[in-house]
Amino acid sequence: MDYNGIEQQLAGCGRGGRGAAILRALQQPTRRPVSASDAPEKPGISTPAATAAPPMSSGLMGRGGLLASLAASHASSISIQQPTFQPVAVATPRQQQVAATGATPMGRGALSQAAPPSGVGMQISAGHQEALQRLSSGGRGIMLPDMGRQSISNGMAAPTPASASVQKDTIRTQVSPPVKEMQQLKLNEPVIMRGNAGVSVPVVANYLRVGVQPNMGLFEYHVAFVPEADSKNVRFKIMRSLQESLGEARTFDGSKLFLPHRLPQQFTTYQALHPITNEPVEVKIKFITQRAPGECINFFNILLRRLMRIMEMVSVGRHYYDPRNPAHIPQHKLEVWPGYITAINEFEGGLMLNTDVSHRVLRTQTVLEILFDLIRRCGSERLRDEATKVIVGCVVLTRYNNRTYRVDEIDWGKNPLSTFVNHQGEATSFRDYFKMHHDLSIQDLEQPLLLNRPKKRDIQEGGTELICLVPELCYMTGLTDAMRQDFRIMKDLALHTRVTPMQRRASLRQFVKNVNECTAAREKLQQWGLHLEGDLVNLDGRQLPPEDIIVGGGGTIRGTKECDWNRSLVHHPMLSVVNLTCWSVFYTKNDSGKANDFVAALCRLAPSMGMAVAAPQRLQLRDDRTDTFVRTIRENIRPELQMVVVVCPTARDDRYSAIKKLTYSEMPVPSQVINARTISQAGKLNSVTQKIALQLNCKLGGELWAVKIPLKDLMVIGIDVYHDAACKGRSIAGFVGSTNATITRFYNQVAFQAPGQELIDGLRICLTRQLREYSKINHSLPSKIIIYRDGVGDGQLAAVGSHEIAHLSEAFVSFGAYSPQLAVIVVQKRINTRIFSIQNHSQLDNPPPGTIVDHTITRRDWYDFFLISQHVRQGTVSPTHYVVVHNSTTLQPDHMQKLTYKMTYLYYNWPGTVRVPAPCQYAHKLAYLVGQHIHKEPSEHLANRLYYL
Repeated sequence: MDYNGIEQQLAGCGRGGRGAAILRALQQPTRRPVSASDAPEKPGISTPAATAAPPMSSGLMGRGGLLASLAASHASSISIQQPTFQPVAVATPRQQQVAATGATPMGRGALSQAAPPSGVGMQISAGHQEALQRLSSGGRGIMLPDMGRQSISNGMAAPTPASASVQKDTIRTQVSPPVKEMQQLKLNEPVIMRGNAGVSVPVVANYLRVGVQPNMGLFEYHVAFVPEADSKNVRFKIMRSLQESLGEARTFDGSKLFLPHRLPQQFTTYQALHPITNEPVEVKIKFITQRAPGECINFFNILLRRLMRIMEMVSVGRHYYDPRNPAHIPQHKLEVWPGYITAINEFEGGLMLNTDVSHRVLRTQTVLEILFDLIRRCGSERLRDEATKVIVGCVVLTRYNNRTYRVDEIDWGKNPLSTFVNHQGEATSFRDYFKMHHDLSIQDLEQPLLLNRPKKRDIQEGGTELICLVPELCYMTGLTDAMRQDFRIMKDLALHTRVTPMQRRASLRQFVKNVNECTAAREKLQQWGLHLEGDLVNLDGRQLPPEDIIVGGGGTIRGTKECDWNRSLVHHPMLSVVNLTCWSVFYTKNDSGKANDFVAALCRLAPSMGMAVAAPQRLQLRDDRTDTFVRTIRENIRPELQMVVVVCPTARDDRYSAIKKLTYSEMPVPSQVINARTISQAGKLNSVTQKIALQLNCKLGGELWAVKIPLKDLMVIGIDVYHDAACKGRSIAGFVGSTNATITRFYNQVAFQAPGQELIDGLRICLTRQLREYSKINHSLPSKIIIYRDGVGDGQLAAVGSHEIAHLSEAFVSFGAYSPQLAVIVVQKRINTRIFSIQNHSQLDNPPPGTIVDHTITRRDWYDFFLISQHVRQGTVSPTHYVVVHNSTTLQPDHMQKLTYKMTYLYYNWPGTVRVPAPCQYAHKLAYLVGQHIHKEPSEHLANRLYYL
């Protein structure tokens, strides 16, 4: 028999037995479309398959079943040493599965069940053996569970008149879903990527383990109503009437029901009454599945917010605060509400609650008092315009119900005597309403009303009414820009908001105690089988050694545990220096003395840092108008000019933006803007001048210091995104990449994202330009590329790891057969994780720079780690979260963590380590400068300099 021909014939047959059934149907005699009993037979099509059709076993399906029959038929015509197959001594895994489950094989894999075992003397040619082995080993068929097996095999029998009715009945038979099999599916193992470098240190993190009681979880059900209930409110009322049967703990969204326990039956039917018509309604509840803890994160966090409301905490923004224990700051008319940030998630160490201390600053000033202040300052004529600027857009708190509202408009045509229609359909005034419901007497009856418009979510839920607020009863929240610039206010606030590690742990322990001592909150958790453990998670972290700083002249500054080399730096020459020989200084007449003192100090101090500074061109302006500054600078810019230094009398954004737009885009030349107040104090002039000298050298293209980078042919890129408020819908991405081996020189670009355009298009172009610049300088392309990507939230991690990486890789095509090793690391700064080091067994303190945690509190499904790279002297240090979303390099976790730590040493605007890698911080500064001040692409002539520092 020609097995190669059989293999070709079976190429068009379906995997699930459809091909075999079609083949058998074609082999049957042709019949007219009448009953099977009176139809005369006609000769069928003469084909080799039709004339020699082998019998088919009803227990084997698909190509494998047909091949097994063909093999058995062929075995009868050749010599066989034994009349029947004997059991094999060692069963294959597929045969073991058949024996264990009683399942019937389907598809090509079924051939392996009928193939002759080794040791049986079946005479088959080498070609036949190869065909059988190739077909039997490639079977994709799966084992059917025992349920419904006989009916399915009968249903696939040859469609004779005797079996037609059996097949029809079999197809209508409903097979119950494999619930047990679905529940036994194992979750993916957590991603574990741990390093070993450094010294082990004991640490504590602000995470609490969440325990789940056995035999409890989140069980999902589908609910159907007969007759159908169209209204969601009606469905909710019907389900509420079944509380005695279902229990108090339940969550229902209109079609899905979640319970903390499993109902006895898969299908459960309850009888209820329609809340409006009082007619009987049949409620059919079908069990779907039991959710794994990782699939219930959203529900757990909703449950947590319910606990906060049970404990009488107030929602302000996204977090909850305690209005019963405020801290008063009467001298500034402020008070601080303590609160908590909470989030449950599944981590490498299991289900845990990340909780942190938060504070909300409220003003004890009412909106009415602010209106009176505006009248005193601006007069009644400008009141409406000034009130709109100050009040509209702010969030106010109404203490009679402890709720917050956003002020969308001021209605000057209404006052507390205006009337509205209440829920009973009666007209009542605002004054009478607040007296009746809140026992509040409104004093000023001529004040306007504040309007709060419904949010989009409220409109979707049917809420379309405006909310009118009385200014006398509304208190402002948050701080104004003037308050943030007031040093005294911020210092007094810091006494309450800057919390030490010990105070933070005490607050978090108090939070757990409050939950456990609140009977209603504790019972709510117990209803869902949850409980909070009493203390924070203890971990083993690692501390990397500090890096030595390489400076000019072959010198080295020994690394310290604080990672601060500010004092040592001024006594060493810079790594690479550009002398300042042609520069200009612009200043007003009032600031001429300060400008001359600064120039003298710079010429005196810069040589000790290795930088020669010549006397500048001094230009005095007749006034401090912005157009005077811009016009004078424009008239004095010449090709040989290296630097423009501008001494401004005050800090004004419009003047600063105009100067930067001129010098960075229209007439490219590095510029340094100095506030006259900064250089006004003689005692601090030398220190300030030394820092300015470092910035000037960077803007001229020099290098300040370096650290040892052992990796060769490495390029490090930083990306950050700034959302331009001036142009709605537009974003600016800063793209900064290294161009030398020591990662101290950078090529700087920006990419604009217009509304409706993907940001990745601009980033791909930037990467292509970056590679060309690197190749032009080094005469080769990098073999390893590490990208630190900032500005990415948790919901965007998967998109960056797949969509963005694929598009960035398209830049490599422009360079031929070039495929470098690539790693993309997302940098997350705005996180609520806090890590404390354990001192003297029980005392907590801030961990030193270089502390790494890469287990237990890391993400379950991501390669990530926490790094503390900066040193703080007040409050609690905040770690940075690094998520490796793509890695095709050979770098181990230790290498990735060490390189990231080294990168935090190379930010030239601060003589110490910073919170994020230097290329990422440079990208942030560049994107902020362009988005906040320039609003256009900087000149290409400045791309090789750190002109934005």
